Amino acid sequence: MSPWLNSLLVDHALLRLPWRNWGVVESGALYRSNHPLPWQLEQAARRHGLRSVINLRGHRPDCGSDALGRAAAARLGLAHADQPLESRGAPHKDRLQRLIGLYRSLPRPILIHCKSGADRTGLAAGVWRLIHGGTAAEAARELSWKHGHVAAARTGILDAFFAAYAPAEARGVPFEEWLADEYDEAALRAGFRPQPVAAWLTDHVLRRE
Repeated sequence: MSPWLNSLLVDHALLRLPWRNWGVVESGALYRSNHPLPWQLEQAARRHGLRSVINLRGHRPDCGSDALGRAAAARLGLAHADQPLESRGAPHKDRLQRLIGLYRSLPRPILIHCKSGADRTGLAAGVWRLIHGGTAAEAARELSWKHGHVAAARTGILDAFFAAYAPAEARGVPFEEWLADEYDEAALRAGFRPQPVAAWLTDHVLRRE
């Protein structure tokens, strides 16, 4: 199957033709979207002066959208980095720390994307806010219905991640220090309980990765 057919039919890019799920995290620095098709990436690069792309899905050799996105980034002269995150699991400390490193090393403006632009992209946008002086509440607002995020489902563990930082924030502990020294991934996972109907919706209807 060609990359285009795989992207449109298997990876559901047909649904992303009318729905870009675009967002501005920080104008001139960080933008967010669902997985862009080549001409969508080109339009965004031209309009916003993009210089880098961070793929939050990670490298997927059998995914047509992945192949098309890499080729488009190369053609446009954009730096392209992979930093896979989870949408329905407790965020991994090492992956978030590597994401922060990419934020600081890649040329800006940067586009971050996952598949739908709802969950992993919201998490990554929230982390950007926290390392640039934002609060846990501001970070959590990047996970919203507006972008298709469902807090009651298993994807709500990402909301719980930002909520877990809030008490440390109140004590004056910087986010990166909390992430390195206090964040307990296992405890977050053990303590989170999604609502069954919402979980069924995201897992079997929306088919979130």
